[in-house]
Amino acid sequence: MPPLARAQWKHWRHGLLLSLRRYHCHDEHTTARVLLLAAMGTVGMPLYYVIWHYFFPQEYDSLTLRGIGLVLCALGLRARHFSRRWLERYLLLTLSYNFSFFFSYMFLMNHASGVWGESLLIALVVLFHFDTGLACRAYVAGTVAACLAVVVPGHGDLLLSRNVLQQLPIHWFTIAVLSVAKVSRDVLEQEKLAGLGAGLATVAHELRTPLASVDANVRGLGRLARNGANGGDGAGRLDALGRIQFEVRHMHHMIDLFLLSATAVNRNLRPTESVSMAEAVNAVLQRYPFTSASQRQTVVCEVRHDFRFAGQNELTVVILLNLLRNALKAIHRAGKGRVRIVIDGARPTPRLLFIDTACGVAPRQLPLIFRRFYSYPAHNGTGIGLALCKEIMEAWDATIRCVSRETAYAIFILEFPTFSAADLR
Repeated sequence: MPPLARAQWKHWRHGLLLSLRRYHCHDEHTTARVLLLAAMGTVGMPLYYVIWHYFFPQEYDSLTLRGIGLVLCALGLRARHFSRRWLERYLLLTLSYNFSFFFSYMFLMNHASGVWGESLLIALVVLFHFDTGLACRAYVAGTVAACLAVVVPGHGDLLLSRNVLQQLPIHWFTIAVLSVAKVSRDVLEQEKLAGLGAGLATVAHELRTPLASVDANVRGLGRLARNGANGGDGAGRLDALGRIQFEVRHMHHMIDLFLLSATAVNRNLRPTESVSMAEAVNAVLQRYPFTSASQRQTVVCEVRHDFRFAGQNELTVVILLNLLRNALKAIHRAGKGRVRIVIDGARPTPRLLFIDTACGVAPRQLPLIFRRFYSYPAHNGTGIGLALCKEIMEAWDATIRCVSRETAYAIFILEFPTFSAADLR
């Protein structure tokens, strides 16, 4: 099979497997809800018949109607044996009868009494915890059937009674609130999935290049091994091995950075230790996997006066790595520039300056760069790095801001409160 066709086949197969897995998870979730609904109905229908018939008698409470609901619920206990199509049909029928028709009919026949008004309201809450479209269909079908069951025997006047009409706005408002809440929850879930997808895309993008480099160097070593069985080019092999080692270190670094950023979102950001800024910057410069010696030389650190601040070492690494990575990416985009890190602790307000003379930031974009999920340029990462830096700095009662001139420079100014041991108590 040609490489292109093989790649297309793999892509199609991967998409098919993801789709099947998604449908499988959806079916499992639906089946679990049907089983819970069936169990509740199987117990609730006979139980409440006893309560409303013997202890607190309710007019028109029918053993026949409850028996039909009990049978429908009992059938649901075998939901795992239903096909997907029959499961959907069963769910629509059961919801329409048990949570719309039955309670609406009792509500109407009992002149909208308090017991049945509250019971219908609870039934609507349960009904609209299911898919909104399914719940709306079940509500309309069950309500229409209940109205017909009241009108046909000659009780149509009940539909227009004051007790019924004054409760309808409450029921409809409840339906509207539940529907809006579900839409908001679905939107939030979509945003979370989008954020997860963007994060995974960033990981894939960052790791794809070093993996490709490793692959190319391994193939190069293979050629050297085949062509130089009787001595070969030892220097070439050492160079390829060194490049592989570098790329592996780079991947480890990127994984560490992503893990640090991910854990920082869920951890306590408050300061817990005294951190030396000079030591933190030096550790990051030693740790960062520069692509070449010339790239390393573009970064200069100037320690005017070291200072200590109340923070966390790991989170300081997250901030500095994000700033350094952004600056080097800006230099790469602009094709020019240098990075200058200035540690100035002799001022009344100790500060760190992170300066790059690359492409700068446009004035209209500058107020947005610390906003979560905003990235500049749009394809440049996930937009969580600077937002996370700002969140961490604010937790330390420190500040971070940017002063920039487009096409010329960007200066990130990090200012810290004067350190006191009391800050860590």
